Amino acid sequence: MALAAVLLPLLGSVAIYAIGSGGARRRLAAALAAAEVLLTAAVAAWGRGEALVLFAPAPGLAFSLRPDALGCAFALLAAVVWLPVTVYAAPYMSHEGDERRFFTFFTATLGALVGACLAADMLSFYLFFEGVTLCSLPLVIHTRRAGSLPAGVQYLGYSVFGASLGLVGLFFLQSWCPGAAFTPGGVLPGTVPRETALVVAFLMLLGFSAKAGLFPLHPWLPAAHPVAPSPASAVLSGIITKSGVLAALRLVFYVFGPDLLRGSWVQTVFLGLGLTTVFLGSMLAYKEPVLKRRLAYSSVSQLAYVLFGIFLLDAAGLAGALLQVLFHAFAKNALFLAAGMLLLAGVRRADEIRGTGKALPVTMWCFALASLSLIGIPPAGGFVSKWYLCLGALESGLGPLAWVGVAVLLVSAVLTAGYLLPLVRDAFFPGKGETPQLPQPVREGAATALPMCFFAGMTILPALALGPLGRFLSDLAGTLLPGT
Repeated sequence: MALAAVLLPLLGSVAIYAIGSGGARRRLAAALAAAEVLLTAAVAAWGRGEALVLFAPAPGLAFSLRPDALGCAFALLAAVVWLPVTVYAAPYMSHEGDERRFFTFFTATLGALVGACLAADMLSFYLFFEGVTLCSLPLVIHTRRAGSLPAGVQYLGYSVFGASLGLVGLFFLQSWCPGAAFTPGGVLPGTVPRETALVVAFLMLLGFSAKAGLFPLHPWLPAAHPVAPSPASAVLSGIITKSGVLAALRLVFYVFGPDLLRGSWVQTVFLGLGLTTVFLGSMLAYKEPVLKRRLAYSSVSQLAYVLFGIFLLDAAGLAGALLQVLFHAFAKNALFLAAGMLLLAGVRRADEIRGTGKALPVTMWCFALASLSLIGIPPAGGFVSKWYLCLGALESGLGPLAWVGVAVLLVSAVLTAGYLLPLVRDAFFPGKGETPQLPQPVREGAATALPMCFFAGMTILPALALGPLGRFLSDLAGTLLPGT
């Protein structure tokens, strides 16, 4: 079942490329995304714990799948996000050209991403992680406009450099515990020198966190988003970057173990990098006039919230990080899909958004709801995740660093309001006597409006019914951080 969840989109991408008709390609891509939702849901419900070796080229060297609670949760989130974005992309990509190439790599990226989620060990994860980069690169450079190729080279360069740091660490892991499957609490034998293990952990965490935009490996995000088609930007920010987050979770809780990192210089450094990235991303977004670049800097900041929560090594902080993964995915997909509609209308800059609320009411209402979640205004989901992150910081026992963390998160929330709420205000209240017109008329059809409404609604609905989700996260945090 897990193998089917990985192979379906990979083989489906080949079928999409072989199909000649544009309409048939769109329908097949949507059908594959819908089937992937059902398959990953089935894996999450019934397939956990089943190990499957894909191939073993040498003793102690095997590429395998083994679904667990964390991997299934990430895989299901990826599939659930992919379906409405695919529906949105069907009409949208008719404006961008070469739908065959887009949907081929768009679908293949989902397969590689699900493979990374369901990987049984770090070596298998690395294989699929590199696959995510290679499959998503054509999405970044799809339009072939000015700047798209340099942005693609930057995306590839940062991703490969980061993964190379991870590969260096893998050589050490293979010598210490060859072929060890992900295990809550870590897999390192007690004979490994602590300082050596910390250096290896630092290199691997820094490298894989490049995909999540952690400072100083973040510049690819604001370079890639403005040139990529909006459906690609949506999954790139909302889901693909989460592969870096998943790598951090696997390394901290399933490979090295929280006991090794707690109180170490590695924990302090990454907490500092996380807070620096939160503040830096918010400030750059606040000053950025280009809409999609502003949203890209916002992703840099919001993803650092997740990494900060992970490195608190506290149950509440971990729950907040996982909630932030969920609600950021929904909010940022809504924002980038809304930005796509604005781009079709000829609106590229933040100061050109004035009056668009009348011409594009669904788009701008979805933009407004997603903005409230990113800021952290109740009852939106972003408030819940940021509440747990602040609570985790105060409970972590880190002393002054915890208070600095809370202060930075609050300042970032104010800056987020500063770069998003004026856009909402200008869209619905352009000014007395002003009747701005869109440079290009755009119709909000059902295929574009419904995905935006879905994502905007999901920034609020899970927060209003947090019981089952909260229990799942509490159980997961308790498994990874026993005794906290």
